[in-house]
Amino acid sequence: MDRATRRVHEPRRSADVVGEHSQFRLDLERIRFSPYFSRLSAVTQVIAQPGAGPLIHNRLTHSIKVTAVARAIAVKLTDAASPARSLALEHGCDAVVVQAAASAHDLGHPPFGHLGERVLDRLARERLGLTDGFEGNAQTYRILASLDVSEAAPRGLNLTAAVRTAVAKYPWTRYLDVEALGDGPLPRGLRRTLDGVDVLKFSTYGIDAADFHEARRGHPPLTQSLECSVMDIADDIAYSIHDVDDFYRAGLLSQGAVAREFRGWMDFTAQLRDLEADALRGRTAPPGSALEALRRKMHASDPWIADDDAFRQAVSVVADDLVDGLLAMPFDGSIASERALSSFANRWIDHLQSSVVPSPEGVVRAGPVTLDVRAWHEVEVLKFVHRHFILDRSDIVMYQRGLSRVLTRAVNGLTAWVHDEDDRDRVPQRLKELVEIATDGYAQLRETRPEGVPVPDAADVPALGVGRGVIDYVASLSDDQALAVSEAIDGRPDRLWDIGQNL
Repeated sequence: MDRATRRVHEPRRSADVVGEHSQFRLDLERIRFSPYFSRLSAVTQVIAQPGAGPLIHNRLTHSIKVTAVARAIAVKLTDAASPARSLALEHGCDAVVVQAAASAHDLGHPPFGHLGERVLDRLARERLGLTDGFEGNAQTYRILASLDVSEAAPRGLNLTAAVRTAVAKYPWTRYLDVEALGDGPLPRGLRRTLDGVDVLKFSTYGIDAADFHEARRGHPPLTQSLECSVMDIADDIAYSIHDVDDFYRAGLLSQGAVAREFRGWMDFTAQLRDLEADALRGRTAPPGSALEALRRKMHASDPWIADDDAFRQAVSVVADDLVDGLLAMPFDGSIASERALSSFANRWIDHLQSSVVPSPEGVVRAGPVTLDVRAWHEVEVLKFVHRHFILDRSDIVMYQRGLSRVLTRAVNGLTAWVHDEDDRDRVPQRLKELVEIATDGYAQLRETRPEGVPVPDAADVPALGVGRGVIDYVASLSDDQALAVSEAIDGRPDRLWDIGQNL
């Protein structure tokens, strides 16, 4: 079936048929057989595997588990006894579409996790003149629509509109008309500032916007599809549980430190509420200050669901189950510790994936479905544990600063190579092809002119093509390949043969 035919949504079937023999199944198989999908096994989730062991999650194992959770939610929503069945039938909730989106959702993650996203975004905008920079979700869409390969289309995987739409967590470009948003609440991924609105997250670059708009034709603007909403919730669930799993295995979660924070907030709630925001962030802030800051942030960002009683209950439940339960027995690799960890993870995942409900009417901060009030607060508290006790550790921050220099060397070195008139013929073939694809894309952008996307001058197209091609190339590397490319281009041959033939 050709690309033009497969761009439209398939007619929705009854809730008892989940698309096992549909075009959606072909989409799922194309994603799972993609080299971009296989690459995720060598991309950091949060903790780099060489320093923590093979049982730590990478982006591939995370994606597989998100897919399992997402399918379970989709099947439950379409069950005859589900209170959300009418919503699922009205909007379409095909379990295979959900699986395909969940399998694809992290394809665009660059080397070194979220650190890589921030570094490539800065380099893309400041060094290469790409005004929409780099964003992992937009890179995922670019892979599906333009960079990956299928024999059924000259570019991309030739996926159905339903699957392409289900991948778009933040269904807008970085060029979103923020003035049209008004003064009300903003969708997740957008942040109101003194100067206006920051577009923090988005699901497509301008170069891919025409395909994106075609896939989402008929969907309300700035709103996830139901299948995308299911995938998004599944990602949150897996992320909140499996990061705790990883940190516990790696011995990075100190029971004493976590207990002090949780007990401090529970025992001194009234005193903490009287503190100024600066006092909560200070080095001498009392135990519980970080949780109090989280409570305030939730009220500021999500007043539609933030509730002090639910927050206190969530802190209490996580304290009992995680602090006084799982963390009370340090992980030692024994069967007992494996069983305790498995019981913790399974119990929470079963609970959370059974807590998905239709969202209230008119709430722009949620998709068509959300977690119920209790589960929503619990997920926020679980995610707080890894953010506060892991991501801000000075040793991890020091390591990340080093990795940022790795990516900077790679981008700067490859860009200079492509522009070197005496030696650019010898750049890797894959990089040449990605530059050509990007250059063609910017030239086509001048013809398609999707609404709201700046159109480049003809004279700027070659430089933009080089910039986007280099970013596409570096973002497609594994962690080890990025290290090898950086060292090789810097004249250090120790890891030369780690680069791989596919580069």
